[in-house]
Amino acid sequence: MTYVIGPSCIDVKDAACIAECPVDCIYTGGRMLYIHPDECIDCGACEPVCPVEAIYPEAFLPAEYQAFAEVNASFFQISGLHSPGGAARVEAVEADHPVVTGWPRPSPP
Repeated sequence: MTYVIGPSCIDVKDAACIAECPVDCIYTGGRMLYIHPDECIDCGACEPVCPVEAIYPEAFLPAEYQAFAEVNASFFQISGLHSPGGAARVEAVEADHPVVTGWPRPSPP
């Protein structure tokens, strides 16, 4: 099992989870953060610090967010990052998974 970042992170990208992750497996995309499923050690440290409650254990993803397990996993192929062995080794990328790219942007207040 791995942890998955869901759509609540889109256009928020609060980095509290990055600071809490002991293995540096949370990467920054253009509109959201992504957890690398092969690097995540399933410790759960990221989940309680997320201010928008966007992080879930994969086994407990709400039904409407099931696609985000694949969104997180395939982001690394789409972005060209593959498996760099830690987010600190790479810069943030402006790429996103197509599901995230097509996600509606919030309306201005």
